[in-house]
Amino acid sequence: MEIIKNVKGTHDIFGGESNSYDYVESIMKSIAELYAYNGVRPPVLEYSQVFSRGVGESSDIVRKEMYTFPDKGGRDLTLRPEFTAGIMRLVVQNKLYATNELPLKLYYNGPVFRYERPQLGRYRQFNQFGVESIGNNSAMNDVEVIALAYTILCSLGLEDVTIKLNTLGDDESRNNYRKALKEFFANHIENMCEDCKSRYELNPLRILDCKVPEDQEIVKDAPSIGNYLTEASKLRFEDVQDALSALHIPYEIDESLVRGLDYYSETVFEFHYKSKTGQDYGAVGAGGHYGKLMMELGGPELPGVGFSFGIERIVSVLKDDGLLVDKNNELDCYIMPLGENERLFAEEVAVLLRNSGGYRVDMCFDKTKVGNMFKRASNKGAKFAVIVGEEEAKNDSVVLKNLATQEQETVKLENIIDKLDEFFDSQEEETQK
Repeated sequence: MEIIKNVKGTHDIFGGESNSYDYVESIMKSIAELYAYNGVRPPVLEYSQVFSRGVGESSDIVRKEMYTFPDKGGRDLTLRPEFTAGIMRLVVQNKLYATNELPLKLYYNGPVFRYERPQLGRYRQFNQFGVESIGNNSAMNDVEVIALAYTILCSLGLEDVTIKLNTLGDDESRNNYRKALKEFFANHIENMCEDCKSRYELNPLRILDCKVPEDQEIVKDAPSIGNYLTEASKLRFEDVQDALSALHIPYEIDESLVRGLDYYSETVFEFHYKSKTGQDYGAVGAGGHYGKLMMELGGPELPGVGFSFGIERIVSVLKDDGLLVDKNNELDCYIMPLGENERLFAEEVAVLLRNSGGYRVDMCFDKTKVGNMFKRASNKGAKFAVIVGEEEAKNDSVVLKNLATQEQETVKLENIIDKLDEFFDSQEEETQK
């Protein structure tokens, strides 16, 4: 019978890799909480108009990448391709903007789905972590979100992260810039790719993000957004740059940066990284400011700013740089009952060590030789073997063997947690020296 494989563009996460994802996501969540963000969990399925209205008809996501289908009732549904629009729907539907102090500071984590070409660190189902700060228009709110993302990357051990920064300006700025771009590209568009031809009609700013080499050469001579900014947008962008400099957060201006979603305005940014092996991962995370997204989904006109990280890409970078340790098989204790009659007592020991001591414990359930049990303990990376024989079970004790030093002693059950605590506390002190 043929083995059924996973769907193209998806991947199984298991073993040590699963632990790596947990580690990365826990760091991201803990730092977001330090910045006073709270978690939200919007559903994976949304009505398609959440994304067509929120993300924008001109974006590649809506035009080419969404997994959209009718349900049995004929309703048009979409597997979420990104989080922000769904979170805005959540906020509007539950009137969180009216019942909470602003800005609303929310973080999220979970799978998203895009029908795109699988490549390095990029899949059709992948995981994102991100934040949204909603309801405050201060440039400092943009800065704090950038600082939060930068802190996460630094906390994960990444060095020399490149922050690319640009502004798309306010409505007046973008309208003037669109006109200038249409005039410029009018004499070139017939020779450009089909995507650019569609973007020319829908949103000419998106042409700046074209990846076709021949089109990129044309884009180099396109007008600069800086020449079309209103005075208010210029001052706002200067405030963002001044604050980042004051916080010693490095950045570089990239006037071609427009981001792939139509709802962005004012500040936009990307975090680029090249691993120590020389692998250029491009953008490992990105985000920006938005002004009218909530209004597009039926709510009030409240601005916001957010970012998202692709977890797969971050994990790949950390692996390349040797910043992840596979702890999949590491145990604190491996319990070894020497006979059938000792198994129940051994299980009691395991429960005690797990529930009262907080130790990671596994136990041998098979009838096998002691030598085989020691091999299993070693393969699982156990620090201690906890041996339970007939005498030990009678006397409420165990033989505790340090598998690194091969030292062993008989320990009463009532003292075993203190004994293990003493060992692991001393190990932690040595590590901190």
